[in-house]
Parts: sequence; structure tokens; C-alpha cells
Amino acid sequence: MAIVTSPQKSVAVNPLKQSQALGATLAFLGLKGIIPLMHGAQGCTAFAKVVLVRHFREAIPLSTTAMTEVSTILGGEENVEQAILTLAQRSKPDIIGLCTTGLTETRGDDMQGFLKDIRKRHPELDSLPIVLVSAPDFKGSLQDGFAAAVESIVRELPQPGETKSQQVTILAGSAFTPGDVQEVKEIVTAFGLTPIFVPDLSVSLDGHLEDTYSAITASGTSLTQLREVGSSVFTLALGESMRSGAQVLEERFGIPYEVFGELTGLDPTDNFLQALADLSGNQVPEKYCRQRRQLQDAMLDTHFYFGCKRVSLALEPDLLWATVYFLQSMGAQIHAAVTTTRSSVLEKLPVKNVIIGDMEDFEQFSVGSDLLIANSHGVAVAKRLNIPLYRQGIPIFDRLGNGQFTKVGYRGTMQMLFDIGNLFLEQEES
Repeated sequence: MAIVTSPQKSVAVNPLKQSQALGATLAFLGLKGIIPLMHGAQGCTAFAKVVLVRHFREAIPLSTTAMTEVSTILGGEENVEQAILTLAQRSKPDIIGLCTTGLTETRGDDMQGFLKDIRKRHPELDSLPIVLVSAPDFKGSLQDGFAAAVESIVRELPQPGETKSQQVTILAGSAFTPGDVQEVKEIVTAFGLTPIFVPDLSVSLDGHLEDTYSAITASGTSLTQLREVGSSVFTLALGESMRSGAQVLEERFGIPYEVFGELTGLDPTDNFLQALADLSGNQVPEKYCRQRRQLQDAMLDTHFYFGCKRVSLALEPDLLWATVYFLQSMGAQIHAAVTTTRSSVLEKLPVKNVIIGDMEDFEQFSVGSDLLIANSHGVAVAKRLNIPLYRQGIPIFDRLGNGQFTKVGYRGTMQMLFDIGNLFLEQEES
């Protein structure tokens, strides 16, 4: 059991966490035909857009209510109304994802009341779903905003229907990259199941060229699919942060669920495939039996380099949980664990201490490590400490292929083994 501490500092020095609004926006981008709308100043939206564009190297559809000093004081309902009407007329989205920011949350805008009044004045909006998410950036982190958006989506959009015996809903948390989602999708469909991913980043931010330009997301989970979520036979929640969304579906439609905290490593992947076999009634496909044997061989080849290595991590809670268990399964030692926000998984981590802090804390506690794992903001720390850095999380702006990177399943686990193992190998040779 870990002891979770939060350093009592007046300010964050070189912050580790990203905002809730950024996380909510990322979740919205996994839906087809949506445009995320941030209720706040233009700078809030511009910052989120820059982070996402640099990380994925893709065009990111994102809009703002463009609050000014005057509208902030007098109230933002008119800005919200004008933004929604403009988007509905010009972009013609299937869904609008409306999320608040620290500015409007501090002011205390009654967003539910705003939307109710706007719909009364404009009945033409009755057929346009508007998913509202409270995402103040003065608390929580990217993971919290992502989870809040998923919870709002499954609370607002699914409708009851006749249960489909082979249809499953998969809530994929913020720790799962587009490549991870694609890998999970291939695994689930191999068992004869029909998955509906909420959200599905594997077709929206995987890095591909569209035939035409669109001001809204061209791919992702469609509104029709979201409506059918209420007909699923089971919910698979990937990441502890997705538990609340799964509970909403259980409360609304009586759909049972199971949470998988990690899908990286031999045992976690075994457990996931066994769950799919039990759910579908089908045997594990032979190709995954072969991949499992390949992973076992990779573990034998690399465990010499992982054994007793001291690793320090600065990651979001779900990603921290999965990575810690993976490293410990290979014989590595966790030297320091720093995260962004409180989560129920932190106390359960098999480490002595977890610090909710910033990059300054990460640098302080990482002295003496053999490897650092963090996003690209950890590069400066790695250089000062002269310790190799393995990049994980958001943002990663100094490496290519973030949309395709995969760390889950047997294949993804092998890739992580080789990538990290090669860092250890280079360290021994230098």
C-alpha cells in the first residue's frame, strides 16, 4: 500500500499535469461529427489546440465562446448561445461537446440553465445533441476531464433497446492511445464480438488523410452507435477512471461491467482475453496464442536488462498504475512515482510513496534512477540528471508517431519491452 503525499508549495514549478478541459476535448475528438466547444477565453482554447496539434500532428477541430473581460463580468450566456448557433449553421455538427474552463467555473455560470433557456428560444436545436462537461482547470487533470466527458456522453446519448448478445461497449480511458484502441478493437472483434468504443480515437486521431476537409471530426464513434450503447450486453471499462462511466450504464440500462486497470503485460492480457472468451463463448484465436509465445520469448530476452533497475515515473494515475505493474513484473524497482491528481488506485500501488506534484518534485525524487518515464516535459530533467528518458503520456512533441504507438496486448507489450530494454542496453554500453 502506497502513502500518497502532496507537497505543500505555493506554486507549481514546471507543472506536470494538463487541464481537465484538454482531457474533455480529447474524449470528444473520439466521436464522429462532433466539434468541441470551450466556454472560456480564446487563450484557453488556443492552448489546448496547440498541445493536441503538437502531440498528434493532426488538424484539431476546436471552437470557443471567446469570453472577454466584459462578458466575463456580465455573464456568458449570450456568448454560449451565439457560438452554438454559429456552429450549428456553418459546421452542421452531429454533436456539440460543450465544456467549461477555469474562467467560467470561477465565475459560476449556470451552464445547465443556459442550455435550457437557449433551447427554449431556438427550437431548431432540439435535434442537436449538446453534451455538457464541467471541466475546471484549477483542479483535477487531463484524466479527470476525459473521464467526466465519457460519463456525460454515456449519461446523455445512449437510448434503451433490445439487448444484442454480441455487442459490447468499451470505455477506453485517457491512458489508451489511438494505436492502443485499434489493438483492443482487433482483439475484441477476433472473438466474434461487436464493440462500440466510447470514445474511438483509433479512427479519428490515428494519423490518416481524409478525402475532403471537414470542420468537424470525420471519424469516430457515430451518434447512431452511441444511441445503441444501451443495447450492449456488457461494458468493458479500460482504466480505473472509466469505472464511473460504466456505473452510469449499469444504473441506466442494467448492463454489467468489468474494469481492467491495465492491458500491458502477460497476466493482464491473459485476463482480458479470458474475459472475452467467457463473454463470447469462443476460444482464444490461434494468432494470439502465438503472440503470447512471442511475448514470453521477449520477456526471457529482456529480463536481464530490467532486473533491479531503478525507474522513476511521472504519469497520470491510470497510466502510472499500468506502467508500474508492467515494470515490476519484469523485475524493475520503482524509485519514485509522481502523478497529477488523486485517484482510488494510488493507495493500492505496490510502492512506498506516491507524490501528487510537478516536474520539480519529479527531478528531486528521481536522483539515482536508471530510467525516467514521463512526457516530453521531462526532457530537461533527464538532461540535467543525465538519465535516459522513455516518453509516455501527453504531450509528446519531440517524437513522431504518437497516434500509432501501441503498448497494450501481447504485441504492444513486446514493443515496450524492446524500446525500454534498448535504452537499458545503450546505458550499459556507454
